[in-house]
Amino acid sequence: MSGTKLFSPVSIGGLTLRNRIVIAPMCQYSAQDGHMTDWHLIHLGTMAHSGAGILTIEATAVSPEGRISYGDVGLYSDQCEAAMRRTLDGVRRWSDMPIAIQLGHAGRKASSEVPWKGGRQIAPDQPGGWKTMAPSGIPFHASYDAPMALDRDGLARLRAAFADSARRAARLDLAAVQIHGAHGYLLHQFLSPLSNQRTDEYGGTLENRMRFPLEVFETVREAFPADRPVTMRVSATDWTDGGWNVDQTIAFAQALEQRGCAAIHVSSGGLAVNQQIAVGPSYQVPFARAVKAATRMPVIAVGLITEFEQAEAIIGTGDADLIAIARAILYDPRWPWHAAAHFGESVSAPDQYLRCQPRQFPSLFDGKVQQQ
Repeated sequence: MSGTKLFSPVSIGGLTLRNRIVIAPMCQYSAQDGHMTDWHLIHLGTMAHSGAGILTIEATAVSPEGRISYGDVGLYSDQCEAAMRRTLDGVRRWSDMPIAIQLGHAGRKASSEVPWKGGRQIAPDQPGGWKTMAPSGIPFHASYDAPMALDRDGLARLRAAFADSARRAARLDLAAVQIHGAHGYLLHQFLSPLSNQRTDEYGGTLENRMRFPLEVFETVREAFPADRPVTMRVSATDWTDGGWNVDQTIAFAQALEQRGCAAIHVSSGGLAVNQQIAVGPSYQVPFARAVKAATRMPVIAVGLITEFEQAEAIIGTGDADLIAIARAILYDPRWPWHAAAHFGESVSAPDQYLRCQPRQFPSLFDGKVQQQ
């Protein structure tokens, strides 16, 4: 029986996780034409041996123009699906960790350069660039090419694209789908009044701005097997006056819950270039706490959660049900091992690594011992 909340089991819909550590989706910008490469096999394979409760594949585009950059993964074609299957087959041969996927569309923040080359938008007439789309023709940055405002046919195509990618995710036997509604990407662009200035039923009031993201959720929920969870990632605030805020996030979370959302992952920011973020340890946890107080579905907290006691406190005090780590686990791919050792808990480890179990932690690897 676990002595900590962090290493206690938790259920998300029909999926039970052995602990409450979520590996957040982290873009690797290493795909070719939307196809996973050997880098993803190496990266995801490493993450799958970390001892976390679940691994989430990076933001995966539902259409080519929905990629953040030319290096982004997609799940919009048979070729994308085949490349991802090859990667998943390699990872699953050696790990039984549940694997989820984040499906999304970058909207006006698409057509970007990879981060280590500056990350700025590439113009449509330049190599690696394309015309972007958004709720309204407002660019993310004043120097960027203005996006094309989506018409009704465009909205219908996007709903169909999300559904198609969800069906592909089901064929790949992925354990869960997370819909990306955060960080200034397309669905967040519909939610925020700063980026959505439509005058039809998809803009204006909060109800109207939530309409398309909720339609996408319903479409994905219908396309993905009913016994597997569909969750949503949101930005709780735009960190600027007149933008999306935590009260609107709570209303959106409640609407998602009514439609069968299995969990909500609460992040923030990414929509406005003039955002003023108060960054510090656990800086986004108050948003998770507010959403948790207003809903019954599991809430995932994220954002500069790096210390073991910090993670345990977030869950133990009821601020969230799970914690997600990203940069911290890139830096230390055995973060859950070290957290388990710190608390005297156990994690799952491959047989090939049993010999590295430290003498002072004889039960770290589920009590398994390799004879020397």
